[in-house]
Amino acid sequence: MNYEQDIRIDETALDIEWLDQPSLMMKYGQISAGTRADVDRAKEAVDIVKATLDRKIRETPEDFDITKITEASVESAILTTKEYQNAMNHYLETKYENDMAYAAVKAVDARKDTLENLVRLHGQQYFAGPKMPRDLSFEAQQKHNQKKANSVVGSMTRKSK
Repeated sequence: MNYEQDIRIDETALDIEWLDQPSLMMKYGQISAGTRADVDRAKEAVDIVKATLDRKIRETPEDFDITKITEASVESAILTTKEYQNAMNHYLETKYENDMAYAAVKAVDARKDTLENLVRLHGQQYFAGPKMPRDLSFEAQQKHNQKKANSVVGSMTRKSK
C-alpha cells in the first residue's frame, strides 16, 4: 500500500482527483477487507494452537514440567510455548496490518471531504489571484492626462504642417 501517495491531492486538477476518488476508496476498502480476513484466520490459528496445547498439557503434564494441573498452570504453560508465541506474533502482525489498512480507508474518506471543500473554495474563487480594488479617481486622472498629452501632440503635429 502506498496510501501516503494515494491520499495526496493535486489542487490544480480537482476534476481528475474526483474521478480517481471512487476507485481509491474501492481499492483500500478491498485491502482492508482482505486484512480483516487475515486477522480472523490468524486469531483462529491462535485458538487452535491454544486448544491443542491445552489438550497436550492435560494429557501429559510432565512434558511441560507441571506437577499439579490447574487452570492457571495450564494457561502459563501454553503462554510459554514457542508454538503459541509464534501464532500470537503472527496474529499481532496481521492485526497491525489491518489497523493500517483501516486507517488508509479513513484517510481516503477524509480525502473525499477535502476534495469537496476544495471544490467549494474553487467555486468561491478562493484560488483566483488577488484583485486590487479600482481607484476610479486615479484612473480618471490618468485618462485626463492621456487626453491632454494626445491633444498637445496633435496640436504640435498640426503646427508643423
